[in-house]
Amino acid sequence: MNETRILPGPTGDEFAAFVAIDWGDREHSWALQAAGSQRRETGKLAQTPEAIEEWAARLTARFGERPVAVALEQSRGALVCALSRYRRLTIYPVPPAASAGFRAFAAPSGSKSDGQDAGMLLDMLLWHREKFRTLRPDDEQTRKLQALVEARRQLVNQKTAATNQLTARLKLCFPQPLEWFDETGSPLMVDFLRRWPTLAQLQAEKPETVLSFLHSHNCRSESRNQKRLEEIARARPLTTDPAVIEPSVLMIRTLLDIVDSLRKGIAEMERAIEPLFALHPDFAIFASFPGAGPALAPRLLAAFGSDRSRFTSAAEVQTFSGIAPVVSQSGQSKWIHFRWACPKFLRQTFHEFAGVSIQFCDWARAFYDKQRSKGKGHHAAVRSLAFKWIRILFACWRNRTPYNDRCHTANLAARSVPTSETQRSASTPTGQAAKPADFQFKSVAGFWKISPTAS
Repeated sequence: MNETRILPGPTGDEFAAFVAIDWGDREHSWALQAAGSQRRETGKLAQTPEAIEEWAARLTARFGERPVAVALEQSRGALVCALSRYRRLTIYPVPPAASAGFRAFAAPSGSKSDGQDAGMLLDMLLWHREKFRTLRPDDEQTRKLQALVEARRQLVNQKTAATNQLTARLKLCFPQPLEWFDETGSPLMVDFLRRWPTLAQLQAEKPETVLSFLHSHNCRSESRNQKRLEEIARARPLTTDPAVIEPSVLMIRTLLDIVDSLRKGIAEMERAIEPLFALHPDFAIFASFPGAGPALAPRLLAAFGSDRSRFTSAAEVQTFSGIAPVVSQSGQSKWIHFRWACPKFLRQTFHEFAGVSIQFCDWARAFYDKQRSKGKGHHAAVRSLAFKWIRILFACWRNRTPYNDRCHTANLAARSVPTSETQRSASTPTGQAAKPADFQFKSVAGFWKISPTAS
């Protein structure tokens, strides 16, 4: 996750001045009030490295070594990157929802301007900064890993979108390959459609040529290859209308290039993530969790970061990530609902890890099954499991200790908490008690994964 770390900031009067910046694409409006003064200064700041450096230098010359508090509606972006270079600036990111609510209170007429917004941000900084957290950067290695894992996920999302478009186009003019091959965006199907984008072109080819193509792409199942050849021979076109087929072929070729490029980009990201994660001091901690493979383990590390002072409790992680629900209560009414305002990538990381852990961890499977038996939907049950996992992740991260599935299962057994393992052991003959699985690292195609192994 490419973002700096958010931590509780100074609460005293040690700031020499308070600055609020209303961010703009090309130009920013700012408002400044020196400590102990009631006079406000305003101005404009261009979004260029030279203008920002000159502005920061003037602050340093004016206030010396004393820190300056800066509020802005960003926790990442070009302006944050530029201001983070100056150690005397303490940055307070203000959530857009909070500033929008304050704006509705301060200007009920709905009037709005950049200078006015900067002034309202300054009011929030002066009188309510204890409600916000300051930004403090992680070390370079962790920040680089955060940027890489989030960029990889963005490419995966783009590949999924392009693959869905490709599927829709194929259903319109050439749907048969969707049945012949398992994965739409695989190199096999991409090369197949590049060579034969229409059924007519495919059926004009010799069966031996098609079979040779399949063999060259490691399709070695003779029974399945023969079935494909038979289906190709008897296939019928969905449409013969050139007005549908010709534009679709052009679109399919374009989408194939996009899917193939994104697939290669994802592979490059993974090659960059692998050594960076393997050399990180917290590698052993996050690689030890069941199901946290080459994609999710680096994301878990990026979610927590390397600064142990960022979170003081697991509850902070649960609420900040959006895994913990929100309770809305007024009078006799009470509503517990899904948390909307949160870092979406962070919530997705914990949710996906919890979902994968069900396949590798006995107690996680037992907990998930229990939630489903209570009538919860799949995602609600996974969020409940993620809530529990965050407690364990936080404890291991804080104590710098890898996860031990045997130890945790034993703790659950001591508290009489049922797990899949204990449920199975109830039906195991005496003297043949089942044992929880260990997890070990295995190298796969230059990378590593965690897989269960018999104890």
